[in-house]
Amino acid sequence: MSNHNDGSEHRPTKAERKEQARLEREQIQRRVAARKGRRSIILIAVAIIAVIAIVGLVVVPKLSEPDPVSASGAPETPAALLAAAKAAAKTAGCDDVTDVGYYGGVSGPSDSPDYLDQSHIGSSQGLSQMPPLSAYPSTPPASGPHDARPLPAGVYDDPPNLAQAIHSLEHGATIVWYEPSAPAADIAQIRAFYDQSPADVAAGQDRVIVAPFAYPELNAAALPGGDQMALVSWHNIQTCATPSLAVALDFTSQYSTPPQGSPPILDRTYLGVAPEPGGQL
Repeated sequence: MSNHNDGSEHRPTKAERKEQARLEREQIQRRVAARKGRRSIILIAVAIIAVIAIVGLVVVPKLSEPDPVSASGAPETPAALLAAAKAAAKTAGCDDVTDVGYYGGVSGPSDSPDYLDQSHIGSSQGLSQMPPLSAYPSTPPASGPHDARPLPAGVYDDPPNLAQAIHSLEHGATIVWYEPSAPAADIAQIRAFYDQSPADVAAGQDRVIVAPFAYPELNAAALPGGDQMALVSWHNIQTCATPSLAVALDFTSQYSTPPQGSPPILDRTYLGVAPEPGGQL
């Protein structure tokens, strides 16, 4: 049996071969694109999972730990603050509480008729106007000639009447002076704490004045020495390089006197020397 070609078999032309090659290339490109699309989806999914894992590591521990700060920005309990006060004083660069002594160095009317430590400005035995701050034993003042009216306790937005504030010290109040340029978060925490109602948190805040210290008209535009907080009671001062609520409460709870007949503040021993403790603010 012999085989022969009768001319019925079709041979692709050059144009047809080019078209077939084009179709095959397009098919290959579609398969490559599909693989790339699947790979991109996988990579995106892996990235999302990684991000979720990282966020979980950062956020979950914070959610599981008790938050020491309340919604108002103030720590929840005075007890927690007092427990942290010693370490906070070191961190904030605070000096020890210092007794600054009497105005003019005269300790009582029996020592000299020049005793002015408790004198009222404008009274018969006092001065006609407030002396310059340089005459006081300390800046901020912790005693000395003052206004006949005490300054009410509270949180002040602007520097209050300084002569009235000194009178409040005589009645057993304490003052938390802060530098207006101090870190805003630290100041906000102090202000929020002392601005709470005693009915909500009884920490002696009704015997405390919180205010910025800036008296350029008295040549005291800022706290001296670069300090950002000064805690003051009658004759006593503690200064700190930076503000600290824990240190402030440690001071005010020991150097403020409650109104007469009220229990000690936070059950602490009174360390102050106010000559008229418990007086009206």
